[in-house]
Amino acid sequence: MNEYFLIAKIDSAYGKEGFVKISSFSDFPERFLHLQKVYIDFFDDKKEFFVENALKKKKGLILKFKNFDSQDDVQILIGKEIFVDERNLTPIPEDQYYIHDLIGSKVYRNGIALGIIIDVLSYPANDVYVIDSNGKEILVPAALEFIERFDPKNKVLILKPGDSLYEDDED
Repeated sequence: MNEYFLIAKIDSAYGKEGFVKISSFSDFPERFLHLQKVYIDFFDDKKEFFVENALKKKKGLILKFKNFDSQDDVQILIGKEIFVDERNLTPIPEDQYYIHDLIGSKVYRNGIALGIIIDVLSYPANDVYVIDSNGKEILVPAALEFIERFDPKNKVLILKPGDSLYEDDED
């Protein structure tokens, strides 16, 4: 079974030659300049599309798909999400991980199971892991000062030993 990863959304037609303007969800927007194929979601079914051209403009990125040659042709694509399969994920540096690698990971601290990562929040300073600990949310900065190691293969995050936790204070 193929796994697909969301990288962008089609916002609008761009010009009259079949280009579309996209919003990138990728940390690597330059990836679009080298993509050869993507998948677009139609009613929970991923359809393969071939990228004919990709350009970076002042106001963002635009793509042209094979056999979509006019503004009318691309109308059906507006609002759709763009995905890649695992083979087309952009390689990332060592000690960095995709969000999908982190979600569902078991978290341990001081040898005790703390919970499971249910979300990753992106902030300017650093990302924050949202951990479900028996119905309570614990927030942990994704910073080396808090993380001992992460094993993406076994989906296990080990936090450094310590006393303080970052529980959500909305009780």
